[in-house]
Amino acid sequence: MSARGVLYVHSAQPALCPHIEWAVAGVLGVPVDLTWTPQPAAPNVVRAQAEWEGRPGIAAAIASSLMGWQRLRFEITEDASPGVDGSRHAYTPTLGAFTAVIGAAGDIMIPEDRLRAAMMMAAQGRCVLEEELDKLLGKPWDEELEPFRYAGDGAPVRWLHAAV
Repeated sequence: MSARGVLYVHSAQPALCPHIEWAVAGVLGVPVDLTWTPQPAAPNVVRAQAEWEGRPGIAAAIASSLMGWQRLRFEITEDASPGVDGSRHAYTPTLGAFTAVIGAAGDIMIPEDRLRAAMMMAAQGRCVLEEELDKLLGKPWDEELEPFRYAGDGAPVRWLHAAV
């Protein structure tokens, strides 16, 4: 079975570029050579975008290999495939990691227990329900990444294929 998705490196220091390529190559099992272009939304950083194809779960593995790197912003998606939900992973230096399950229609699927926990915390006065739901939907990550996404419109895209 094969999955596919897109890796968006929204901003990275140029010195990190080879390390990002090595990390992604380590997951895919093939050499990776991304096309890096200036990121207009931030000075002295670059961006890259690549579509990928490989086994289900590669998006999570790539996200794990990149999380925690300072001054790196990225998103990686995995489309739903037969019998497997899709996923979206985002990372920013200020917010850390966000992961969501994505259904076949492209919607974020929030597990029942996470919704119940949010409702219970709100009922106990430990959070504001709307703010907690926004976190579960990734709104803070979307707000931080949006300027970097627009700056990437029209950027070159590469295809990455995992070793089989």
